[in-house]
Amino acid sequence: MTRRRAVFLDRDDTLIVDESYMSDATRIRLIGGAREALLRLPEAEHELVVISNQSGVARGLVTPEQVASIEARLRDLFAPVRFAAFEYCFHHPDDGCDCRKPKPALLLRAAARLDLDLGRSVMVGDKSSDVAAGNAAGCWSIRVLTGPSRPAADDAVADFVVGDLDAAVDVVLQLDRKAT
Repeated sequence: MTRRRAVFLDRDDTLIVDESYMSDATRIRLIGGAREALLRLPEAEHELVVISNQSGVARGLVTPEQVASIEARLRDLFAPVRFAAFEYCFHHPDDGCDCRKPKPALLLRAAARLDLDLGRSVMVGDKSSDVAAGNAAGCWSIRVLTGPSRPAADDAVADFVVGDLDAAVDVVLQLDRKAT
C-alpha cells in the first residue's frame, strides 16, 4: 500500500487570525475561506496535520489545556474537515529544542506516526519558519500571504507563494494531478 500524503498546515494566520498567545477558544476567527478551501481536498488522498509553535505555554501565558480547548474548537469550526493530528512545540524560542519551526521535527514525528510520504506532502504556512520546516522535512512548501509577515530576500524560499489557502489548495490539487 502506498504511504499517504499530507497537507501540513500552520495554525495562526494560515487557518485562523493570529491573536498573540491565544488562550480563549471563543475568540477564534477563521481566515476567510479557509474551511471551504480544505473541504476541496479529497479526504481519501490527504491527511491534514496542523503544525504549530505555541511558545505561550513556556512563557506561562497559555496552558496546555487551553491549547487543547482551542484545538477542539477548531475541529468543530472546520467540520466536516477531518484533521489527522495537531502537533505543537510548547518550547520557548531560546530553549534550543528540535521541534520548533523552522526545524522539521513536528513534521517528521507526524510522518512517522501516520506513515506519511514526506516527498509527496506539502507544508502550507504564512512565515519563513513554516517554509523552512517543510523544506527541511523534504516536503513541497507553499507560503500564503494571509498574515502580516511578507517574504523577504533572506527568507526560506518556498516552492510556491500564493495569496491565500484557497490558492494553496489549487497548487496541492495540481501537484496531485502531476503525481498520478
